[in-house]
Amino acid sequence: MPNPIDLAKPDFENVIEHFEKELKNIRSGRANAAMVEHVKVEAYGSTMDVKSVASISIPDAKTIQIEPWDKGVTKDLEKALIAANLGMSPSVTGTTIRLNMPPMTEENRRDQVKIVHQRGETARISIRSVREQVREQILKQEKDKIIGEDERFRLMDVLEKEVSDFNKKVDELVKEKEEEVMTI
Repeated sequence: MPNPIDLAKPDFENVIEHFEKELKNIRSGRANAAMVEHVKVEAYGSTMDVKSVASISIPDAKTIQIEPWDKGVTKDLEKALIAANLGMSPSVTGTTIRLNMPPMTEENRRDQVKIVHQRGETARISIRSVREQVREQILKQEKDKIIGEDERFRLMDVLEKEVSDFNKKVDELVKEKEEEVMTI
């Protein structure tokens, strides 16, 4: 019988991966393509991500530049960026769209740090949820006489160590992002 902890490792790693993606979308005062690549654009009769209809570049630390592959999509892109309410208004020159990031105030930075901590707590809750599923599998294996009591205790200890390691990873990511956001 496969070890339920080994089977759950990808689930734990997915929580961390998702958390890292969420952190990339949080504004830190530096331009980042991740801030706009998932904005939804109505183009060609369907809804697509910005990254599906345009190239995104960062010419300098405060500017995001978007160039649609088809110039007919420029207006749709501009409309989607305005609707996304990113705190930046797009300026269009020909088919190139530029988003200039306004300087972050101390208050904005504190608000962003709060969001980082909220997302960190959400990640910890997801980790606890995966832990609970694994715990139930271990208890079920013991009940079904697949494993003994000693093996259950050993697996529970291993599980707690894994959960602790993943929670530390979340804490490290929160701390890194907090420093990034608070650095002027």
